[in-house]
Amino acid sequence: MKILFLCTGNACRSQMAEGWARAMAKPGAVIRSAGIEAHGLNPRAAQAMLEAGVDISTQTSKVINACDFDALDLVVTVCGHADEHCPVVPARIRKIHWPLLDPASAEGLTADIETVFRASRNDIRDRVQALLIEYDCLNPAAAERLIPKR
Repeated sequence: MKILFLCTGNACRSQMAEGWARAMAKPGAVIRSAGIEAHGLNPRAAQAMLEAGVDISTQTSKVINACDFDALDLVVTVCGHADEHCPVVPARIRKIHWPLLDPASAEGLTADIETVFRASRNDIRDRVQALLIEYDCLNPAAAERLIPKR
């Protein structure tokens, strides 16, 4: 399975989705993220993920190009702007949209902003887990380690 998570700036949501998918997918899955633009990895996204046991600090912000679609099975847009401005996806590739709120737009005290990033991280984790289950790509051992008991 080859999955691309696409966002506007490839800074927060798509980076967190890539991190979760890489951490929970079966070996052999190809997981990437990109943006319509490259804004750089948001340090609060990296910190929120690290708190959950997933280090995305070495991931880089990348820009999508048409060649990226050559070897994909699925494109997941994680914001409205990316969904609207996504390049035309070949018919053989499934495209789905997750209308995620942008944690980088959170305002207020540092603790409040961190709470927003954690909520976004957890929402993305749950969506990625469901996606990997749907496509039979979930590595149960990794998911068991990363997904908190409810």
